[in-house]
Amino acid sequence: MSFLRNRSAKASSVSVSSHRLTGLYFLILGALLLVFWQPLAHGNEVDISALEKPYTGDLAELKKRRLIRALVVYSPTDFFFVKGKPSGMQVELLKEYEKQLNAGIKRESDRINIVFIPVPFADLIPRLQAGKGDIAAHFLTETPERRKNLRFVSAKRVKVSELVVASKDTPLPGDLDGLAGLTLKVLPNSSYLEHLKALNQDFSRRGLKPMDIQTVDPQLSSEDILEMVNAGVIKMTVIDGYKAKLWKKVLPDIQVGDNLAVSRDNYLGWAVRANNPELAADLQRFWKKVRKGTLLGNMLIKRYYKTTRWIKNPAQEQARDKFSQLLRLFKKYGDKYGFDALALAAQGFQESELDQSRRSHRGAIGIMQLLPSTAADKNIGIPDISTEENNIHAGARYMAFLRDRYFSDPAIAPVDRMAFSWAAYNAGPAKVRKMRAKAQEMGLDPNRWFGNVEVAAARIVGRETVRYVANIYKYYTAYKYLMQAEGIKPSAS
Repeated sequence: MSFLRNRSAKASSVSVSSHRLTGLYFLILGALLLVFWQPLAHGNEVDISALEKPYTGDLAELKKRRLIRALVVYSPTDFFFVKGKPSGMQVELLKEYEKQLNAGIKRESDRINIVFIPVPFADLIPRLQAGKGDIAAHFLTETPERRKNLRFVSAKRVKVSELVVASKDTPLPGDLDGLAGLTLKVLPNSSYLEHLKALNQDFSRRGLKPMDIQTVDPQLSSEDILEMVNAGVIKMTVIDGYKAKLWKKVLPDIQVGDNLAVSRDNYLGWAVRANNPELAADLQRFWKKVRKGTLLGNMLIKRYYKTTRWIKNPAQEQARDKFSQLLRLFKKYGDKYGFDALALAAQGFQESELDQSRRSHRGAIGIMQLLPSTAADKNIGIPDISTEENNIHAGARYMAFLRDRYFSDPAIAPVDRMAFSWAAYNAGPAKVRKMRAKAQEMGLDPNRWFGNVEVAAARIVGRETVRYVANIYKYYTAYKYLMQAEGIKPSAS
């Protein structure tokens, strides 16, 4: 059974009326995963293995690498996709931090890039500690246990309580002692679990029956659990108060126990490893600029946590169907020409935001922003690119032509072959030839794009092509890691 059918089945089993899993990331990314979690032909995938290699360097080393890996948790407010574009509270904050990091840096090839790596909440801290990410970009509760191994950064202006939430048919006790003997289901590796265990110890000391604390599937999010509470499948849970009150506007069949705080006055913030004090200090300076009370802070809080715009939007049903259709075309022509379909989709987003009606001042048209003359050339042979399918077909075929004609040398690794093809798509193969020659003159590897030819590219054509390739790679990385985070395995059934 495909991912989307699995998700739909789960949604139908835990939903009532029109209140099903309508978060934007389910609508868009569910379609994405349905299309793309398939076995790909050997050698088609763009290599992102370097991001998986453990690395625990501090800010100075990260700046030299020009890469910071932000671990994010997908949710309808914090991290989701709109027509293929990473969006959400954490994305906007990370983009602002990226601006701070690059202040005063003029050369595009010297810019520091933040890549988004979506992971299940349960994997957030373990991945950070293992060196598979540099920032846990999620509003984590500071707890004494977590502070043993992590450094937290936040504005420390807002204190949050963790509240009990119950289904409409589940009586809420009058006080915390009334939780004795009840069953609560919460996220694994969460502060909720930590605080409930502490409360159970207090119950034990006072002779009360302990709560039955159960952890849910680690692939679920807080929002998933609230959906299940709303449907009565889960009777009781614990969640941050601000989330509970936001989702109460969308899920009418949940009860929020304002008097049932298993923990109070918690600070929330991002986290880094304990051995990264420079990064923590730099992030702390950033957080002072975006704390609640500043223009940016107030704007983001209003956008994502005061309204339900990003959570409940029936128009997105149509957007999902449209996006699913486009992704199927990327899969079809990615398979035909030996490309990772997600890489082509990321390129289409960079070119046009997947908008077939887009026209450039130079006459390029459609999703892949090709000139009709290029598409009609004998090497491509698709004269009419006015339709979505022909446009994507022509873009994939042109990419294959560039790859096979100019970058087929076995000395060029697959990830660089793709990067060179993207660069040639943007600037033309003649320019890329000059970039590679310039890189060799500079003592750089002409067969490697990242950290090598891109440095020469910045000198020859400026920032556009360097940024073009970097953006596509960033979008592709987010798509790819989201699939891994969902834990979906290829299946023929």
